[in-house]
Amino acid sequence: MTDDVNGTGVTREAVASLAATADPRLRELLTGLVRHLHDFARETRLTQAEWEQAIGFLTATGQACTDTRQEFILLSDVFGVSMLVETLGGERPPGTTESTVLGPFHLTESPPRALGDDIDLVGGGEPCVISGRVLSEDGTPLPGAVLDVWQADGDGHYDVQQPESQPPGNGRGVFTADDKGRFWFRTCVPAPYPIPTDGPVGELLRATGRHPYRPAHIHFIATAPGHTPVTTHIFVAGSDYLDSDAVFAVKQSLVQDFTDTDDPALAGEFGVPNPFRHARFDLVLEQTS
Repeated sequence: MTDDVNGTGVTREAVASLAATADPRLRELLTGLVRHLHDFARETRLTQAEWEQAIGFLTATGQACTDTRQEFILLSDVFGVSMLVETLGGERPPGTTESTVLGPFHLTESPPRALGDDIDLVGGGEPCVISGRVLSEDGTPLPGAVLDVWQADGDGHYDVQQPESQPPGNGRGVFTADDKGRFWFRTCVPAPYPIPTDGPVGELLRATGRHPYRPAHIHFIATAPGHTPVTTHIFVAGSDYLDSDAVFAVKQSLVQDFTDTDDPALAGEFGVPNPFRHARFDLVLEQTS
């Protein structure tokens, strides 16, 4: 029973109701959540109408989720929570590749590709070659390392956003590094793009006067036996919005030059028209065993 004006008794009772939670970590998380939510309601003098509006917003966020769209991840991203959690749990040894957010457009079954394949199945973008190595933190190459890659096209759209004009798997691929840990593939230079704004998250951005844009980037998940996987981006140096990413995910170490390259022999080796853009970088993984 509670009878206090500020509701502190309600908070005590709600927290006490969690005391029998068997899992200690779950008990810690739920207790902290209840306390912070109650403190937020007291601090802002939350009204019944505002709380109902918040519940409606979260309901709409869930209803906007589909097999190819995760509106809750998007909501987490624009509040900076995704990047905060990634930062808190992503401390790595110096020199290893920094992690960043997964984003809402990752698919668990990207198509397998051979080294050198072109993941730009539509064309029309600026030709580009991505190459580099996957290394252990001591500089040892990691043969057979696996790279899951996905990106927007040259106009800033993912395949799942334009199923009528982009074939499934456009801008995506799973590559296996060679016996020297090397990888390379062809694609187009991705464009900056707005995160989806046709749902509840878009309404939130408009209400807060925020732009929805992300700087140009390519996503990677790199894995190798005996090493901690890394989920990261490579950002295109000079792209718009590097200093105002809508999801707060830019780290300076992940900004890479996509160099204008005029080399007919190299273009022929990679199978792209000359001149072309070329980004070279290594992905360095933390050793676990």
